[in-house]
Amino acid sequence: MHPTHPTPPLTIIGGGFAGLTAAITAAEAGTKVTVYEAHHTLGGRARTAEGPYKTNEGPHALYKHGPHWTWLEQRGLLGELAPLPLLEATRLRLHHKGALRRTPPLAMLRLLRRAPQQAPVDQDFTTWATDIAGEEGATAAAHYSAVALFHHAPGTLSAAFVQERLRRATRLPPEAHYPRGGWASVIDRMAARAWNLGVRVETLARVDTLDALPTGHGPVIVATSLDAARTLLRDGSLNWPSGRTALLDLAVRTRRGDAFAVSDLDAPGWIERFTAQDHTLAPPGEQLLQGQFPIAPHESRADGIARAEQLLDLALPTWRERVTYRREALANGRTGAVDLPGTSWRDRPRVDRGDDVYLAGDQVAAPGVLSEVSFNSALEAVSLAFGLRNRPATPDKATLEP
Repeated sequence: MHPTHPTPPLTIIGGGFAGLTAAITAAEAGTKVTVYEAHHTLGGRARTAEGPYKTNEGPHALYKHGPHWTWLEQRGLLGELAPLPLLEATRLRLHHKGALRRTPPLAMLRLLRRAPQQAPVDQDFTTWATDIAGEEGATAAAHYSAVALFHHAPGTLSAAFVQERLRRATRLPPEAHYPRGGWASVIDRMAARAWNLGVRVETLARVDTLDALPTGHGPVIVATSLDAARTLLRDGSLNWPSGRTALLDLAVRTRRGDAFAVSDLDAPGWIERFTAQDHTLAPPGEQLLQGQFPIAPHESRADGIARAEQLLDLALPTWRERVTYRREALANGRTGAVDLPGTSWRDRPRVDRGDDVYLAGDQVAAPGVLSEVSFNSALEAVSLAFGLRNRPATPDKATLEP
């Protein structure tokens, strides 16, 4: 349903997942949209590297029960997904007490029977979980949850926050799915949808101040990282804790029997062989692995990489002699919000910043896990900008109520 009165144009700063979601949503409602992207390609952190090794900036997954799943699927933007073969699923390994295991500690399983609503917001996860599963089970569960947290001390975070992510990361069948060809395939389809709707996209167009925008730009949605938004809006209150994670991408020559994924239960960390699901991510005869190892503020990227190599030595003993590609990186404050005890997503920087300026991204006040926060905040920003919250939705139009 299109607005009954002409709407002002909408300006979006940032052409990542949140920015494109907002652009498509607004354009479907009949709004003229302009997107400014500082880089030469769209996608933000959802960009996939070009070349024979298709890596992302950190592991990226779509959780099937998330709100963005339906939204993408309705518009034909989800594309082909890479299924995990049953044999590969049996090759999940857990590093616990210095050894590789196939099953988690029994004490940890007690926590999986608890619904996220049963976990308190104002208590840290370790304290709450220890009362249920003992210290060993609580520690193992906290470290396992790091796959969806990217934080060096998950047990210190809000119990409700961690438990929600633990439950979703361990659900069977798995919620996490991967677009074939990497996240760039989803971004490309979203960009094409935006262009077909008449969205104007300006790449290599960095916006350093809102005063530089043309006259009559209409409401502005800032869909950047929180750090970039803080600088752009000159608003020192735009702060929220996030993770700090060492990333290691490796391609190795194929060897039969390699583990599909290894979760470190002795410390936060995760390694996954992404070509187990999608062979297009590396050349024939090679496997692409990615490790993410959260590090504390006093630790260096090298510390995280060293932990990754130790786990690789245990799980894939011959990996060093098989390496064909290697890339290291540090994701600092770029892995989504984390909520400390006593806080929830409602306490994060609000979407509405006043003066017709709105925020969208994975560290603002919107519910969800990882990219779901970006999606929900983008819809919220459009809803607030044009007062469309109560407007009925149709299957071919944007759903404006998160």
